[in-house]
Amino acid sequence: MSESKPSLLAGFKAFLMRGNVIDLAVAVVIGAAFTNIVNAVVKGVINPLVGAFGTQDLDSYTSCIKGTCEVVDGEVDGIEIAWGSVIGATLQFLITAAVVYFLMVLPMAKYLARREAQRKAKAGTQEVIEVSELEVLKEIRDALVAQRSGGADGPSGPGTGENRG
Repeated sequence: MSESKPSLLAGFKAFLMRGNVIDLAVAVVIGAAFTNIVNAVVKGVINPLVGAFGTQDLDSYTSCIKGTCEVVDGEVDGIEIAWGSVIGATLQFLITAAVVYFLMVLPMAKYLARREAQRKAKAGTQEVIEVSELEVLKEIRDALVAQRSGGADGPSGPGTGENRG
């Protein structure tokens, strides 16, 4: 039984030390902090802009489907649709998505594309070097083959000391 505990802990440690788990944890922390910024922008900028045309609180934009939607004895009389809060949440989402895309995703994609282009250029140079080395080796091989076939008559021929008489 004691043999399974070290492997279980080792597996858990490997899981925690994976890059994507750490990246995810960092993203959650940054996302939580970024939410406060987006909420401040919506409340401090978007709501006053909307307030120029109506009320500054998006949550106050509602429609009543049934009844008068008045508060009677602590309960709302009717069915109220709070479409202003949906618009506010949509604006918060769009602002968050735009900032994440333009400040994180787009620069990272450009960086990775540039890095990939550099890697391909380096690989292409390496391939050219390998091809030229291959050509040199082929020439050496051809020269050795030519020397053997042309030199087979030469060393065994006259003047080599084999035909002394």
